[in-house]
Amino acid sequence: VDTEEGVLGMANKNGTILINKYLSPAKAKEVVKHEMIHVDQIKRGDLDYDDNNVYWKGKKYSRSAMNEGAKNLPWEKEAYNKTKK
Repeated sequence: VDTEEGVLGMANKNGTILINKYLSPAKAKEVVKHEMIHVDQIKRGDLDYDDNNVYWKGKKYSRSAMNEGAKNLPWEKEAYNKTKK
């Protein structure tokens, strides 16, 4: 899938995952593992989003005021911690 510049993958609310089509097979596998954590976060009700905001455990984060893939965001922190090699 063609994604926004710099985006490697995206987890959708319906449980699907979009992967940047230019990734190597090894990198794509790593990105799928990471995005599966986000799918799990959505399924358990901790993570949600709309066009303007991301919601984590009831707290609202403005999409315009964040770097969405930043490792210090709580939902990203969990995903990176669970997919460390």
